[in-house]
Amino acid sequence: MYRITFILLFLLPLYVFSQEKKITLEDIWVTYQFYPQSIDEFYSMNDGENYTQLNGGIIEQYSFKTGKKVKEILNLNNIASGTAKPKAISSYEFSKDESLILIASDPEKIYRHSSKSDYWIYDIKAKAISKLSEGGKQQLAEISPDNKRVAFVRDNNLFIKELSNGKESQITTDGKWAEIINGAPDWVYEEEFSFSKAFEWSPDGKYLAWLKFDERRVKEFQMTMYGSLYPEQYNYKYPKAGEDNSIVSLHVYDIGTAKTTEIECGKNNDQYIPRIKWTPSANVLSFIRMNRLQNHLELLFTDVTTGNVQKIIDEEDKCFIEITDNWQYSGNNIIWYSDRSGYYHFYLYDLNGNLINPITKGEYDVVSLDGFDEKTSTVFYTSAEVHPTERNVYAVKKDGSGKIQLTPGKGTNKIVFAKGYRYYINTFSSSDTPPQITLYTISGKPLRVLKDNAELKKKIEEYQLLKREYFSFKTSDGTVLYGWMIKPRGFDEKKKYPVFMTVYGGPGAQETANDWSYMDLWYQHIANNGYMIVCVDGRGTGYRGNDFRKATYGQLGKYEAIDQYETVQYLKSLAFVDFTRIGIYGWSFGGYLSSLCLFQFPETFKMAIAVAPVTNWRYYDSIYTERYNGLPKDNADGYDKNSPTNYVKKLKGKYLLIHGTADDNVHFQNSMELVTKLVDANKQFDTFFYPNSNHGIYTGRNTRYNLFAKMTQYIFDNL
Repeated sequence: MYRITFILLFLLPLYVFSQEKKITLEDIWVTYQFYPQSIDEFYSMNDGENYTQLNGGIIEQYSFKTGKKVKEILNLNNIASGTAKPKAISSYEFSKDESLILIASDPEKIYRHSSKSDYWIYDIKAKAISKLSEGGKQQLAEISPDNKRVAFVRDNNLFIKELSNGKESQITTDGKWAEIINGAPDWVYEEEFSFSKAFEWSPDGKYLAWLKFDERRVKEFQMTMYGSLYPEQYNYKYPKAGEDNSIVSLHVYDIGTAKTTEIECGKNNDQYIPRIKWTPSANVLSFIRMNRLQNHLELLFTDVTTGNVQKIIDEEDKCFIEITDNWQYSGNNIIWYSDRSGYYHFYLYDLNGNLINPITKGEYDVVSLDGFDEKTSTVFYTSAEVHPTERNVYAVKKDGSGKIQLTPGKGTNKIVFAKGYRYYINTFSSSDTPPQITLYTISGKPLRVLKDNAELKKKIEEYQLLKREYFSFKTSDGTVLYGWMIKPRGFDEKKKYPVFMTVYGGPGAQETANDWSYMDLWYQHIANNGYMIVCVDGRGTGYRGNDFRKATYGQLGKYEAIDQYETVQYLKSLAFVDFTRIGIYGWSFGGYLSSLCLFQFPETFKMAIAVAPVTNWRYYDSIYTERYNGLPKDNADGYDKNSPTNYVKKLKGKYLLIHGTADDNVHFQNSMELVTKLVDANKQFDTFFYPNSNHGIYTGRNTRYNLFAKMTQYIFDNL
C-alpha cells in the first residue's frame, strides 16, 4: 500500500510535465492566442458620470456608476440610405460642448505616427452628418473651442472651415511636399519629439497658432520600393546628425481680422520649438525653445496682441534635457516637470516664472502627470518611488502636502481619470499577470472590472508559463544593475544551460519593468527548449535618476555594452550557467548593442541577432543622436569609437543581421555599411532582409511569423 502510493507520487510530476501544453510560434505570431484584451476607444464625457465607447460603427454612452448602456449617440447603420457617410469610424472626438462629433475615417499613413483621413462632422441634436471637406483627405482636424470652426491641414497648408455656412478658407498657401509644412511637424519632430500636431486654437477660438517648417535645406533620403517591373523611389526629408534641420517659425492667425502675425522666436534659426500651448489667458501663447544641443530649454510667453515675448522658466543641464508633456497650466500657476534635482519631479510656478514650491521630492523619478483636480488642488501622478521596476499612482496637494498612494501592489499601474475626477480607470499588470482593467471611485473603491482577461489567465495556467525571476547584482565598479531571468522548463540546478540575453538599452528606456510583455511568450517558447533567458538594464536606461540615466552621454554604446559584458560575468557565478554558450539579441538600439557586444567581446558572446540596428551614429537622425551624443564636429570619437563597424575584425561567433528595406527610421543603409565592413574583413555572417518593411517589420503576409521563426531556428542551430 505505502509502496504503491510512493511510486504514484514519484511518477505524478513526470505525468503532469508530459501533459503540459507547449507554446508554439503559431500561437504567438499567427493566431495571437495570448494577446490580452483592452478597452476600445474611450471618452469621458463632460458630466464626469458617463463615458462613450466605440463599438464598430456605433458610439455608445455608458454610466460609470452602473456600467449600463445609456444610449446610442451615433449608429452609422441608422443613417438614412442615400446619405453620404463614412464607411467606418477609425477615431472620433467631441466638440468642447459635446454637441458635435468629429469623425476620422479611412486613414492613410504619412510617416510612422501620422496619417490623413476623411473627416466628417456629426450634429448630435440634428442627427445630421456631413463631410468636412471635398478637397482631399485632411490631417489633424480639430473643432474650435467656441464650436464655430474646424481647422485642418491638407497638402502642407492650413485650412479653416466655418460650420455656420460651410465656407472653407485656406490660411496658408506656401505649403509644398519636401519644402514647406504648415501646422504639422516634419519627420524628425514627429519621431523624436513625439510631436504630432503643430497648431493650437486659443481658448476662446479667436486665434489659431501654428508652426511652419521650412525643410528646403534638409537633405532627402531615398528608399527603393519593390513590387513593380521598375521599382519606385520614395524620397523624404531626413536630417542626419550634424546636418541641416528645418527652419521653424511660429505664427498666429487672427480670426476677426484674417491677418497672420509671425512671433519673434530668436535670431538663431538652428534651434528647436518642440511645443506650443495656450495659457489660460486667451491672448497669451506659450512656447518652448531649445538650443541645437538640447541642454538649454526656455518656456516663453507671448502676448499675441502686442507680440511681446517674455521668458518664464529657464532650464540648463550639462548633458541634455528631454521634452515631455508632463506640464500644464492651473489657473494662475504652472505645474512644471524637471530633473534639476537629479530626479524627475514636479514644481509649482506662478505665471511670472517665480517658483512657489516643489510638489514632489525624493530620490526617485516621477514618471508622468496623470491629472490635476482644480477643485481640490490635487496633482495625480505616476512614479517609480517604490522601486525602479514598479509603477504606482499617487495624489498630492499642489503645495506638496497630503501625499497618498492610490495603487498598492507590485506591478505596473496606468491610470486614466474621468472628467471631474470622480472616477478613474486603472490598468494593472505584472510579469505574470495580464492586464486587469478596473473602474474605481476617486476614494479608491473598486466599482467593477472592465476587462479581467480571465480566458487568458486560464490559458496561462493551462500552459504553466514560466515566471520571471527578478535579480540584481553589482558590477566590477560597484554599479547596481537590475534584471530578470526565465529559467528553462524542467530546470535542474545541477545542470548547465545556455543563456539567451535580450537587450534594448537605449537612453531612458527600460526592459525590466514588472509588467505584462507579449514578447515574453517568445521567450517562453525558447525556454521550453532548454534555454535560460536573461534581461538586464544597463547604464543609460531610465527611472533611476540622472546619474544613472545620463552616464552614457557623449559616448553612446560604450558603457551600455560593458554592462552587458558585466552581466555575463555575473552569470558565470551561477553554477547552472554554461558560459561557453551565451547569445544576445536586440532590435533597433538593442540591435546596435547586440552587434557591439559580439564584436567587442568575441570570447564572451557566442552568437548575436541584430534586427534593424544603428551601425554608425552618423547615419541616424539629428534630434535623437545629438541629444545624447552631442554634435559630430564636437565629438567625433563619441560617434566613431562606439560604432560596431569598427570592431568587425574581431568577430568570431555567429551573427544574424536582419533589416527591413523600407525602414524610414533606422535606414537600411546602416546594415549595408556593416555588411560592407564585414566583407572587407573577410568575415562570415548571416543576413535576412524584408522588402518594403519599415522599422517594425510587419509588412506583408506571414512576415512577423517568418521573422520570429527564422530567429528561433538560428538560436537553436547556433547556441
